[in-house]
Amino acid sequence: MTARKMKVATCQFTVTGSIRRNAGMIRQFIRQAKAKRVDIVHFSECAVSGYAGADLSSTDVIDWRLLREETETIVQQAKKNKLWIVLGSTHPLTPPHKPHNSLYLIDPQGKIVDRYDKRFGTPHDLSHYTTGDHFVTFTINKIKCALLICFDLRFPELYRELKKQNVECIFQSFYNARQDGPSIHNVIMRQTMQCRAATNFFWISMANSCGYYAPYPSCFIQPDGRIVGQLKMHRPGMLVNTVDTTKKFYDPMIGFREMVMKGILQNGPKVSDPRSRKRTIL
Repeated sequence: MTARKMKVATCQFTVTGSIRRNAGMIRQFIRQAKAKRVDIVHFSECAVSGYAGADLSSTDVIDWRLLREETETIVQQAKKNKLWIVLGSTHPLTPPHKPHNSLYLIDPQGKIVDRYDKRFGTPHDLSHYTTGDHFVTFTINKIKCALLICFDLRFPELYRELKKQNVECIFQSFYNARQDGPSIHNVIMRQTMQCRAATNFFWISMANSCGYYAPYPSCFIQPDGRIVGQLKMHRPGMLVNTVDTTKKFYDPMIGFREMVMKGILQNGPKVSDPRSRKRTIL
């Protein structure tokens, strides 16, 4: 098998309402990632702009000129260091439309080559943002990748559709931070992403903000659902892992997954037997 590898830096820091501070942290991580010789650097949801309803009272208070200027410096940093960047931010639309909650995909030539807009919003999100309507896929070192954001994890249909498109690695950005304390997110978010990885045989980079209280840290998941690395709770950090398609993992669905995606919901031969049809007898 031809070796196809991609080195990933998954980053977390405390996202705030200060665009300058956020951008400064992001540039610092990009420089650190360059030293680690990674291919792509992954940041959390709304990493540059701050998240409306948590860091910001609303998107109305965003300094759009400053946001554009600081984003351009990050784009130039990508070019200087020849890195792919997945950058969480807020993308303005034409008034009176609410902005998108987005991930900019920046290539090593310093170009924004695509933008993913969060497709599913919580009621909180819908009061601040306009949802998106498209997937974003791209290829690094012959590995097909895709972007998703936070609440998208609740909709398994998205992952099945990406599997149909032969995606192998998901970069999913989150903002679960500044909560009052422990919540259901402590016990369901990483576990749900482990399920998405294992049932679809995806590699997943999961980047979260670490502002207190964040119920889980950023982590990296391999295709059998195992978390192979995670950062410390409430501390800035960068996690480096390698997607290696030559590695073998336990996959009990192999041979059946494609069949199920075609709508066949039984993996054994059909039987014609009256004792099978009559379901109220012993």
